[in-house]
Amino acid sequence: MCLFQFTARRLVSQAHCGLKASSSKKQKFCLEMARPSSDMADFREVFAKAKHIAIITGAGVSAESGVPTFRGAGGFWRKWQAQELATPGAFARNPSRVWEFYHYRREVMLSKHPNPAHIAIAECEKRLSKQGRSVVVITQNIDELHRKAGTKHLLEIHGSLFKTRCTSCGNVAANYKSPICPALAGKGAPDPDTEDAAIPVENLPQCEEDGCNGLLRPHVVWFGEALDPGVLTAVEKELDICDLCLVVGTSSVVYPAAMFAPQVSARGVPVAEFNMEPTPATHRFRFHFPGPCGTTLPPALARHETEIIS
Repeated sequence: MCLFQFTARRLVSQAHCGLKASSSKKQKFCLEMARPSSDMADFREVFAKAKHIAIITGAGVSAESGVPTFRGAGGFWRKWQAQELATPGAFARNPSRVWEFYHYRREVMLSKHPNPAHIAIAECEKRLSKQGRSVVVITQNIDELHRKAGTKHLLEIHGSLFKTRCTSCGNVAANYKSPICPALAGKGAPDPDTEDAAIPVENLPQCEEDGCNGLLRPHVVWFGEALDPGVLTAVEKELDICDLCLVVGTSSVVYPAAMFAPQVSARGVPVAEFNMEPTPATHRFRFHFPGPCGTTLPPALARHETEIIS
């Protein structure tokens, strides 16, 4: 069943639950859905039996590594919020300013390291693969910390800070240069009193494909842009086959990712949320474990006593 069918069925289910109050069983079901369990032993039993685990991660995972989120109050770079800079229009109007912002983020990320949550996920994937079980990480993060931790089966739905895309030829390439181009060296300071560098377009990152030299942009999904349909198709396939889903460090308010786990839950698959606090989707899940992901996730994903390691 596809993601969009999940959505339709979920909406019908919600409406039915909210409007039909004649059945005590339905009322009991709605109340139970509003009270997810925090029983780690119960979760561990479910985890031990799962063959295909999907882990959806958001900014909360990376925040524990000291990564700025640029969301909410105080989430400014100079005097702009990310929503004002991470758009096609902003890049068209002032590519120098947008590149300064992303250069700053790239340089910050080069000094950051995976935290225990990233490592627990990567180690779980490696361990379970030897048992014929699969783990896929579906992340909204663009920082590549999952990759640094060793995760192999990774779907980056919002792209990566360390990939570029040519605005002329469309070529996508990994790019870990520091600085990404000479003109951006020492630029990108976040202080609100810092003046724009006003770098000429020809001195900004350029495509290195033969004969192109087009202007490069970060290969990330900006506000107002659609997600890569190929990545979404891969996500859909993984969510269709998963028999356990974890939602880790995400606010469950950014779409379309916010609908992934509720759709999985709607078909009866256990969903466990690991987050500092409840989210708008918490009541739809079987489990909720409050607190820092780096503290709650490692014991949740540790080897279960029933696992047989060859």
